[in-house]
Amino acid sequence: MTGRTGGPGRLWAISDLHVGHEENRALVEAMRPASDEDWLLVAGDVAETVADIRWALATLAGRFRRVVWTPGNHELWTHPSDTTTALRGEARYRHLVEMCRSLGVTTPEDPYPVWEGEGGPAVVAPLFLLYDYSFLPAGTSTKDEGLAYAHGTGVICTDEYLLHPDPYPSREAWCRARVAGTERRLAELPEDLPTVLVGHYPLDRHPTEVLRYPEFAMWCGTTLTADWHRRFRVDTMVYGHLHIPRTTWHEGVRFEEVSVGYPREWRERNRPPGRLRHILPRKDTAR
Repeated sequence: MTGRTGGPGRLWAISDLHVGHEENRALVEAMRPASDEDWLLVAGDVAETVADIRWALATLAGRFRRVVWTPGNHELWTHPSDTTTALRGEARYRHLVEMCRSLGVTTPEDPYPVWEGEGGPAVVAPLFLLYDYSFLPAGTSTKDEGLAYAHGTGVICTDEYLLHPDPYPSREAWCRARVAGTERRLAELPEDLPTVLVGHYPLDRHPTEVLRYPEFAMWCGTTLTADWHRRFRVDTMVYGHLHIPRTTWHEGVRFEEVSVGYPREWRERNRPPGRLRHILPRKDTAR
């Protein structure tokens, strides 16, 4: 438990660690809690291989009181460089869940923990939802039209080649099943507790409005969750994926993009990379 100090706990978040890059791996090696009671939310895209995912989550779980993880699209890739290429889709996801449990890391399949520290109590709910191509480019009305437009611009998510939905017939079918099951769980939460929802993708489309390539929004979420920030008493919606770390407000709810991104991206920013985002108690700063 090296690196811990005294003091009240804080709820922190980070995503898109991409530790396959040596520079990003060094950022994880340097991450430390500020207190014995700190929690860390990891909102996906830790790495592409099971070995790298295990290393990063084991490292962080050894330092923070609790680590909460939800997968991004990169964890779900069946990547040729991984030793577990026989695992696709749901089977790969379940393998990662069991690995996390062996490390003491909370997953979307576990009971949602309650943050009791400063700014709490609040239910912390990791969400694994995927996307269903409903964030379509302007001027298109179907998935096929959207994909044709994206192919025309050359902006195609690698998921189209490496993220397999087995045993579901499509990624959007997997998404809809995940949304339905998660919605039921959230509806059963106590109505007197606020929530911190943690997913790789934003619940609402508005964060994608600043994408350099707007067509990439197709791989960034689903309209099925557009009202969840209101329905489920959300204090903060934590997400990543866009590699545009920032705070936005939508209908009075805080949306926090917490990604590190690739070295070529964070080198261009005027602040140190790999800083944890402060979620609770409410204080819109980074450490």
